[in-house]
Amino acid sequence: MKNKHILLVEDNPDDVKLTLRALKKNNILNEVIVAQDGVEAVDYLFGTGKFKDLDTTTMPQVVLLDLKMPRMDGLEVLQRIRSDEKTKLLPVVVLTTSNEDKDRVESYKLGANSYIRKPVDFNRFAEAVQQLGLYWLVLNEAP
Repeated sequence: MKNKHILLVEDNPDDVKLTLRALKKNNILNEVIVAQDGVEAVDYLFGTGKFKDLDTTTMPQVVLLDLKMPRMDGLEVLQRIRSDEKTKLLPVVVLTTSNEDKDRVESYKLGANSYIRKPVDFNRFAEAVQQLGLYWLVLNEAP
């Protein structure tokens, strides 16, 4: 795995395409690993399940995490990430359509670094992704 890859945790194929398109439009060329639900994300990060043979010494530069997913939702994934010494400092950006205050508050309580509501309009979304990429992949110095 490349050092500055992104883990995108998103169950909606249209949102995956939209996010990848927005990253490409903004010349964010980091490798993007897509986990289609929370279980797959946890397996990827901890080298379990179908990723049992994966070298997990290199963590993603940032995790883009949807909240509303089957099998294991984003809040459960975030809780799992923050509860393990290996991943507890991993930057996690909640990227969701949820406009519920309780989701935002709970995300921050569980240790999210940022909470971004996905704009419905592609141009606004692309702009948000550009700013997100600039900050988390260029400016931010990871632990």
